[in-house]
Amino acid sequence: MTAAHVPTLANVAEHLRDDEIHVWRLDYRPSHQRAPLRGVLAAYLGIAAERVALTDGEHGRPALAAGLDPSLGFNWSHSDGQALIAIGRHIAPGIDLERLRPRARALEIAERYFSVDEAAALAALPEAERSAAFLELWTAKEAVLKALGRGIAFGLDRLSIASAIDRLHLQRLEGDDVGAWQLQRLDIDSSLVATLAWRGGERRIRLGTLASGA
Repeated sequence: MTAAHVPTLANVAEHLRDDEIHVWRLDYRPSHQRAPLRGVLAAYLGIAAERVALTDGEHGRPALAAGLDPSLGFNWSHSDGQALIAIGRHIAPGIDLERLRPRARALEIAERYFSVDEAAALAALPEAERSAAFLELWTAKEAVLKALGRGIAFGLDRLSIASAIDRLHLQRLEGDDVGAWQLQRLDIDSSLVATLAWRGGERRIRLGTLASGA
């Protein structure tokens, strides 16, 4: 994974390769709604932002409307003033972002909704480390479910993720081949936890930051 503060969105968008996923970080406020997403997609589509039409899937995942480039897959997530947008060709990426903060009920939630293995792994950690580990599992699960086009109603216990020093491992995904999936931690900054997921081969991840108003 490479990270860079790139010169312009348009320059990078023009050179999106089939073996890459571009991830953009930007400031976000709820009042912006989907305007930032449309602006980024417009650069990759080569059209004005007003012409970027979106539809929602059955479980709320946004997609490009008919007539726009069908090869372009994307997903986005926002939390507490920040957003991430992932874009790639011929894949459906899923991305999730959370602000790192104490989660007093992390173990309780995991024991109720996560897999047995995940709950046991969290229970074995010192309490001081549990919130960050919980959020990492949460964002990884959300990223996989978003890549599937599903929501948490699918069942958080129907997939299981293990966290290792070098990477995240998708150990179980009901009805799917875990070997076909990629999970990638995103090193945004120490106050954020983020994960990118996609079904397909390995890809180079390019991280960029958009200035406010870009």
